[in-house]
Amino acid sequence: MESPQNSVARTPSNSAIVQRRSKSKSYRQSYRSCLGAASRLGLTPGLTARRLNSSRRALKSQVITEKVNPEHLAILVKAEWQLSYVTPLYQFRHTQLKSYSRQLSAFIAAEKQQGLAVEVEGSQSSFRVSFSVVQGMAETDDDAETVLIQIFSKPMFAKQDEPQRSVWSGWLTCINGNPDYLHSLPKGFTCLPLFGSSGAEVLTSLVKSWFQQTFDCCFGCLEINQTSLQWLAALWTNCHTESSLKHLKMIWTIPVVPPLQVTYTVDPQDAWELWMSVRMDQLDKSEEEEEEQARNIDIEEVTRFMQGLKSHFYRHFRLDLSAGNLQQVSTALGSAKFSGKIKISSSRYIITTLALLTECALLKMPI
Repeated sequence: MESPQNSVARTPSNSAIVQRRSKSKSYRQSYRSCLGAASRLGLTPGLTARRLNSSRRALKSQVITEKVNPEHLAILVKAEWQLSYVTPLYQFRHTQLKSYSRQLSAFIAAEKQQGLAVEVEGSQSSFRVSFSVVQGMAETDDDAETVLIQIFSKPMFAKQDEPQRSVWSGWLTCINGNPDYLHSLPKGFTCLPLFGSSGAEVLTSLVKSWFQQTFDCCFGCLEINQTSLQWLAALWTNCHTESSLKHLKMIWTIPVVPPLQVTYTVDPQDAWELWMSVRMDQLDKSEEEEEEQARNIDIEEVTRFMQGLKSHFYRHFRLDLSAGNLQQVSTALGSAKFSGKIKISSSRYIITTLALLTECALLKMPI
């Protein structure tokens, strides 16, 4: 069922309706005008710094079921999502989600009729699409509300009264988006840069194709690079006293012939003690500075934490993980892979985790 809150969803003010000058006006042309506006504001040509922030707030536990629909949260935390970045959407309106549901359903049906969409897990030809707003996720007035997309269908040999089941899910979000970037966008553009999908790849391709044709946007692969994986390892470890890690598991690939894959699992208490030893070195300041520092984590701390883990591994196995590449990090709170797959297992940390991934998506966008 579509959320009854759709009609009151907020689209940021910079998305006011404007008249498109010509049907051939492309996103790239509009984006260049955006760059020009950014230059006048004194921003860098890329609008955002071309690297991750060197300091960020520690993950904090939030009971967000009071402001976010628990059914929506259950969908967001139950699956592993393949991430992509999305350029700003032209003329997207949160108040038009029912119309978008009908349009995307018709688009999938038309593509399937032309033989461009294959059967999905034995589903019959009819698909129903639902767009809904996940209200309560936005952290600032500049963030557009998260949008959840679900595609439903019936198995081929289902009974007539059997309900349709979800065969694909996806969402677009912007959590704590870079304000300079968001303010520099021309009117008519809505920024939801982080896209997650779970389900058949053929449906993912159709959804992306419809968005590109309808909102003049572009999608691209979003890997979670080593720096971001290290950030997640540190941020999740920092939550250990509130929510037990159960384990800190890392997978590294070593560039030898044949390639070597190393799985490194750390006892959660050992990881916590190492992390606290790194933190205590940073907290040796005045009381006021210490209180502020306790709320922030710096990249230097992340680097020292990872170096401590690698040094411990080297002492035992005489293998330098610095020569390899970090491919995956997982704890009881979630898992992340270099390939761009993410699973957030606890809704208490979903906001701050998605804020980091939103930053990654904005940095990956083409200029």
